[in-house]
Amino acid sequence: MSGYQQEYLKAQTEPEAFWRDQAEQLDWFEKPKTILANDENGIERWFPDGVMNTAWLALDYHCENGRGDKTALIYDSPVTAKRQAYSYFELRDQVAKIAGMLAGMGVEKGDRVVIYMPMVPEAAMAMLACARLGVIHSVVFGGFAPNELAVRIEDAEPKVLMTASCGIEVSKVIPYKPLVDKAIMDSRWKPEKVVVLQRPESAATLDQERDVDWQTAYEAAQPHDCVPVLATDPLYILYTSGTTGKPKGVVRDNGGHAVAMKYSMKAVYDMPQDGVFWAASDVGWVVGHSYIVYAPLIHGCTTILFEGKPVRTPDPGAFWRVCQDYGVNVLFSAPTAFRAIKKEDPEGNYVNEYDLSSLKSIFMAGERLDPPTYDWVVEKTGKPVIDHWWQTETGWAIACDPMGIEVMPVKAGSSTKPTPGYQVEVLDALGNSLKANQQGYVALKRPLPPSCLPTVWRNHDRFETGYLSQFPGYYVSGDGGYLDEEGYLFIMGRIDDVINVAGHRLSTGEMEEIVGAHPAVAECAVIGIHDELKGQLPVGFVVLKDGVDIASDQLAGELVAKVREEIGAVACFKLALVVDRLPKTRSGKILRRTMRQIADGEQYVVPSTIDDPSSLNEIERVLQR
Repeated sequence: MSGYQQEYLKAQTEPEAFWRDQAEQLDWFEKPKTILANDENGIERWFPDGVMNTAWLALDYHCENGRGDKTALIYDSPVTAKRQAYSYFELRDQVAKIAGMLAGMGVEKGDRVVIYMPMVPEAAMAMLACARLGVIHSVVFGGFAPNELAVRIEDAEPKVLMTASCGIEVSKVIPYKPLVDKAIMDSRWKPEKVVVLQRPESAATLDQERDVDWQTAYEAAQPHDCVPVLATDPLYILYTSGTTGKPKGVVRDNGGHAVAMKYSMKAVYDMPQDGVFWAASDVGWVVGHSYIVYAPLIHGCTTILFEGKPVRTPDPGAFWRVCQDYGVNVLFSAPTAFRAIKKEDPEGNYVNEYDLSSLKSIFMAGERLDPPTYDWVVEKTGKPVIDHWWQTETGWAIACDPMGIEVMPVKAGSSTKPTPGYQVEVLDALGNSLKANQQGYVALKRPLPPSCLPTVWRNHDRFETGYLSQFPGYYVSGDGGYLDEEGYLFIMGRIDDVINVAGHRLSTGEMEEIVGAHPAVAECAVIGIHDELKGQLPVGFVVLKDGVDIASDQLAGELVAKVREEIGAVACFKLALVVDRLPKTRSGKILRRTMRQIADGEQYVVPSTIDDPSSLNEIERVLQR
């Protein structure tokens, strides 16, 4: 058997032995004797009697073992022209003082702290300080609308909220304090204290009774030691969008999370301990939690925290510049970031300006990696590009090309094979396993591996109904796709992105592959809209590459012909519309469901995670034409 087959089979047939071995890689205060057990809700829990602390693993352990002088975190901010590096010693000491600052405000193990901050080092330090105290943090993307922040405050009930005076975008400064004040005013729950990090770009006015100046409190604080916690104690709550409109609080435990993070750095990313890892994301997203803060530091390598964008900070060479400047070994971002680069630099001229010799591989996740984007990045960089699939709910890759176990041949459009620990099956509507190449519901057979959510914060019924009840014995991912005859997994999009045209179930993801391959198209989305005769009809929305000059009618004709040629007349693809931009979340996911609601004339709620609300107006205008 191949290395991958051996590892996968052991994780599948001997899960407790497999994960006991992985747990041995960590420095526990009390090693777990029980590896897997069910809790009072019948949910599998990993290492339930293990005692540990995540911040100890991420910082103190390295300092105690002679690696304290190694660079732990690099802050690179093109929007403020600041750069700073922190050793493991320096990061540990600052985190210990921030923990002491929080403890001085009465925050203790089991309490919650909401962190609403821009991409500054103090955001990561605040997360680690909470972990140090056994306090549950909930990071909310800085700049989120007050009503969305209010909903999260009400649900998490934090004792303290930590924020900064402002966030800085490419061309504007966003004051955070007015947003925080409005959110707290609108929330039924009121934090006792609001700690404000003052930034010189826009200082905030502080409320004398409630607000605390970060720097003043920090200077007066005493360092705090790591508080022992059970492996099953929550590390954080991260809110993800729910179909009801009310966000779901995904709960992540300490022990299973730490074991999975450590394992993934070698098995998935093949990351050397003395290397440099860069997840070009935001701490407000799960990628930021897992792969900016926790996994790289637990592994003991250098992580990069980047306050900028893939383009316009200052140009489409931003990613390549960071890779050159710090000797990045592994780069991880969303496909939408690379599509933005491709749109502004279609010939890849900026790639050639930088030395990328240190870069071993480029990973992408967060949405489906369409083959045209994959092909462009491979062609222009000459680097291996690895698509891997995972969710906020899992915290790490469900399927990947496991670079640290065995490098497999790439199939464009596939996230390769299930990661050891995950048992992926494709089911029909009745819960029966489907044969190779048949599309259906992508589900994970239980027990789920370490790090996967054990519940939704204070709403276990929502966890059961949303993920477990549809197919007993399985976790339902919400994504549709198929496994091919070699066991490669193809995720074709959310289940509701499969459309029904005159009785034929068709994947919009497949149509997007064809549309996106056109040389004039930078990115695209295909949605199904209501049709009285056929039930649904597909409509394509395309964004052109910069500098491309092609008549809309000509482009539409070529796209329609190509879809007809590759899928057939059954697709009924007859309409392709050019737009300046697609509506997306801040993490880069295209808001197809909202676009569908607009097209069908339904009432819709502007999603809390939207990056640019005016992009929805453009969809309305184009459809009206």
